[in-house]
Amino acid sequence: MAVTADLPTFQPGAREAHPIARLVRRRLAIGVLTLFLVSVVVFVATEVLPGNAAYAILGRNASPVRVRALETTLHLNRGLFAQYWVWISGLFDGRLGNSLLNGQPVWNLVEPRLVNSAVLVLVTGVIGSLLGMALGALAAVRKDGWFDHIMSLVVLAATSLPEFVVAIGLIILFATDIWHLLPGVSLLPPGTYAWSQPQLLVLPVATLVIVIVPYTMRMMRAAMVEALESDYVEMARLKGVPEWRVVLVHALPNAIAPTIQVIGLGFLYLAGGIVIVENVFNFPGIGQGLVYAVDGRDIPVIQLIVVVLAAFYVVMNILTDVIALMATPRRRIAR
Repeated sequence: MAVTADLPTFQPGAREAHPIARLVRRRLAIGVLTLFLVSVVVFVATEVLPGNAAYAILGRNASPVRVRALETTLHLNRGLFAQYWVWISGLFDGRLGNSLLNGQPVWNLVEPRLVNSAVLVLVTGVIGSLLGMALGALAAVRKDGWFDHIMSLVVLAATSLPEFVVAIGLIILFATDIWHLLPGVSLLPPGTYAWSQPQLLVLPVATLVIVIVPYTMRMMRAAMVEALESDYVEMARLKGVPEWRVVLVHALPNAIAPTIQVIGLGFLYLAGGIVIVENVFNFPGIGQGLVYAVDGRDIPVIQLIVVVLAAFYVVMNILTDVIALMATPRRRIAR
């Protein structure tokens, strides 16, 4: 009597999940957990700050009756867990509360600043990414030439300079002492947005571009040098393929994937770098709003801005990983 072993049955319809879908599901799960932990840390950190929010609003000379009434309105008389539940549930149903400094709705204060910062980050990120990739590719094609050596020195110098030093240098150069071509501050009238006066964006964008371009350029140069020295590029040259086609068709697509990760890190860096730049240029963005909120101990505004920045970090990380996966043909195909 023959004995047959139990062999796994192959089902034609069964396939492994697509790499991009699997990546997005995993990253979303991690992102939701990250946002939850960030919300807990931010809430606890702002609640344990010295002082009392009711006294911060009414002043130290307020009567105990008024202080207790305001504490009840702000739910400060409840336990820490109950206060957290009121706050986190308000994030989902739009009950974001009011500013402790002026009583205005928190979203009305944060929304215009959020839009202005989004414009600043988007414009800077696009210009810096394209410029860094172009300079890096050109330096790789001209490896060990005069352009490569000059750009290496410029990149090293730019990397060593903090944002505020670059900003002040551009102000002196283009706004105050040498040339008077651009405004030295980026004040926007209330109710207007950054795109209504694009000249106010020039110096803040230039500052941030100078800061992020060196990292993108160095990664692009390294990736392009590796691609240009690969076997498939050598084979294309032996077949008589024109050099411009070798660079643009064979080397460049394979150098983009590792550079995308650095571009994503550049966008994440901008989310923190705008805090300094917005204060130097007095630009009404979310970074400046966070500084004002911390100075005034405006807890609802601080909590919302930090959660928004954390959400941006999570979304940007997912987007960067997806684009990098799509730029790598052998990894984006479901197996």
